Amino acid sequence: MDQGEAETRLLDAAEELFYGRGIQAVGVDQIRAASGVSLKRLYQVFPSKADLVLAYLRRRDARWLAALTGYADARPEGDTRILAVFDWLHGWFGEPDFRGCGFINAFAEIGATDPAAAEVVRAHKAALRDYLAGLLQQAGRPQSLVDPLFLLAEGAMTTAAVTGSPEAALQARGAAAALLAAA
Repeated sequence: MDQGEAETRLLDAAEELFYGRGIQAVGVDQIRAASGVSLKRLYQVFPSKADLVLAYLRRRDARWLAALTGYADARPEGDTRILAVFDWLHGWFGEPDFRGCGFINAFAEIGATDPAAAEVVRAHKAALRDYLAGLLQQAGRPQSLVDPLFLLAEGAMTTAAVTGSPEAALQARGAAAALLAAA
């Protein structure tokens, strides 16, 4: 097994286990077993669990943002595209393995003790905020709406995780539509 295949298998296993069970609850041996990669190869690819966590978060960031932007950017520019962010969240919240925002979860678990992981989480949240700012700019809407829309999205993620219901996205969408109508 070459380095690239080992890395992919390890990250696939890490994503499933870290997201599904939590970073601290999952040991390196569980990832090794789930990936089918030898312990020696695992440590060649990721010298520490912290390195694996960072790689997991970075890959999740790229995939998550690509899925969101791909969905929203396929909609007509303007308010429709802005509100599509909440439609995408609704679909994500309804997935059977939804367990909240992986970045909020990671920050809650290790943010206080792992500055590098905390920085990846902050960068992910900044990228979401920047994306919303770009959508508002494209729509000719005031930038003063960025933070309220960002907080609606973040609040919906947390509420959906706690309640187990995707309805938080629809409620946030309704609030976002009201903000846009009032602007």
